[in-house]
Amino acid sequence: MTLRVLLACLSAVLLLAAPAAAEKLKLVASFSILGDMAARIAGDRVELTTLVGPDGDAHVFEPTPADARAVAQAKIFLVNGLGFEPWADRLLKSTNSHAELVVASQGVKPLLFRAASDPHAWQDVHNAVLYAENITRALAIADKPNSGLYAANAATYVAELGKLDAEIRAKLGVVPAARRRVITTHDAFAYFGKAYGVDFIALLGTSTEEQASAKEVAALITQMKREKITAVFVENVSDPRLVEQIARETGVKLGGKLYSDALSTKAGPAPTYIALVRHNAKLLTDAMAPAF
Repeated sequence: MTLRVLLACLSAVLLLAAPAAAEKLKLVASFSILGDMAARIAGDRVELTTLVGPDGDAHVFEPTPADARAVAQAKIFLVNGLGFEPWADRLLKSTNSHAELVVASQGVKPLLFRAASDPHAWQDVHNAVLYAENITRALAIADKPNSGLYAANAATYVAELGKLDAEIRAKLGVVPAARRRVITTHDAFAYFGKAYGVDFIALLGTSTEEQASAKEVAALITQMKREKITAVFVENVSDPRLVEQIARETGVKLGGKLYSDALSTKAGPAPTYIALVRHNAKLLTDAMAPAF
């Protein structure tokens, strides 16, 4: 037997003797912010699929056959809840999936908008801690051998969220209360506003599918001029034309793009949840207190 043949046989024996790599837990997250949180806690121990990606609008999302296959094969289907993904239950049922439906917002005290729950709870960093706890609990149940790793990753992440919350409070603390008024496209920032003392005035409701009437737009323009509101923003998931029109008619310079319902791409300013909150807080502070 030649040396080459001997080495080939030895390699084959070693491959057969090696234990098979453990199959990763399949997790599907409904949108990019949840996908980022799950990735921080689970690391490389899960096979993660995110349905609504960066800059995507979950309000109007329509699942593809590939999305349905991912959900059908998943062990965990992670959603925000509070009515944010009206398509999620239908998708889960239509695929006959045995995935565990995990609602990340469980335990959040919802704000109400027109008698319905406002789904954008992640905008308050304190709520993001609850999201992390719910994700960690679900992972530990579904994958007990790695539960310690998930708990350790979650502890690190929650500590970062605590520092982020303190940072945002300090940053916005320089803005006088009278200037803490902001115009946005849709009502996605009520949780942020309540947590950090900012009054958000939105053209639309909590869904990007809504439309504003000419009367509502005219009333908002009048209010802006009367109250001298200078903080006006477009959003990454909303059509910017209406806000741009209002900025032109009031002579107010746009403060930039806020990230509401989705992360940016990796090359953008908000590729993670923590980066998203930090980016938004900086833009808000700059617009509300330009002299600081």
